[in-house]
Amino acid sequence: MDVDTRLLRSFNAVAEEGSLTRAAGRLFVSQPALTKQIRQLETQLGVELFTRSRTGMALTEPGRVLAERVPGLLADWGRILRETKGAVGRAGRVLRIGFLASAANEATPDIVGEFARRRPGWRAEMRQAAWSDPTAGLAGGEADVALLRLPFPGQDALRVEVLFTEPRCVALPDAHPLARRELIPFRDLWDEPFVAAPPETGRWRDYWLAADERDGHPVRIGAVTDLPDDWLSAIANGYGIALAPASSARFYARPGVTYRPVSGLTPSRVGVAWDPCEDTNPVVQDFVRCCLERGRAS
Repeated sequence: MDVDTRLLRSFNAVAEEGSLTRAAGRLFVSQPALTKQIRQLETQLGVELFTRSRTGMALTEPGRVLAERVPGLLADWGRILRETKGAVGRAGRVLRIGFLASAANEATPDIVGEFARRRPGWRAEMRQAAWSDPTAGLAGGEADVALLRLPFPGQDALRVEVLFTEPRCVALPDAHPLARRELIPFRDLWDEPFVAAPPETGRWRDYWLAADERDGHPVRIGAVTDLPDDWLSAIANGYGIALAPASSARFYARPGVTYRPVSGLTPSRVGVAWDPCEDTNPVVQDFVRCCLERGRAS
């Protein structure tokens, strides 16, 4: 029988949290999606893993047996996956750097340049990820280290250093009535349709919708996109507006899209992240030091 490790990770989170709500928040997925995954695993195994009640999710006897084994299994599989995929890069003296959108903004060339000076013969390979993977390849072993927007799924299990913060702004169609304002209070955007990341990104998507900063006001979704070009097209074509880092006005300027400052929002954070197993990898640690020195100085 083949079981998707994603289902085992979902089971492990629910077993440890004892609550679908808390586990969904930890995994950055929606509660209905998590419920579906648990049911799928139970169907594959042919056993009931949890007893559901108003107070939470209690493990059954088969569930307790599985819960004892799964953490070690996942840790071993994660290590094997990272070592296997990382071997290709090490053999070719390539450091795989995952990133989202504009990475570390203007500091990125300085970081990569400093790494090249510290590690002659090594190449920093920048790998841009879609928004459906906010870990930019770290979770699946496709990246050795990543430049990310915080928060992101699985952040608690990784090493993360914050490099800098920047304000969030709003991207609007040029013809939008609010596009003429110099500063827009976030409250004035509550009833607007938003262009959002895919639902499976969970709390990462919620952060860029500022779902926790609306005083309970519901979010309207006008379109869902996974890539910057599609995101810009949806905004320019009037399907919705979107929150973005202030640097997007520099890196993602496009006819038909206007960026405006927004008040009443917490700032965005940019960090460098890596798996704890890379703590003893001198190449990864050299890159982290370059990020800390060049990124924080920008």
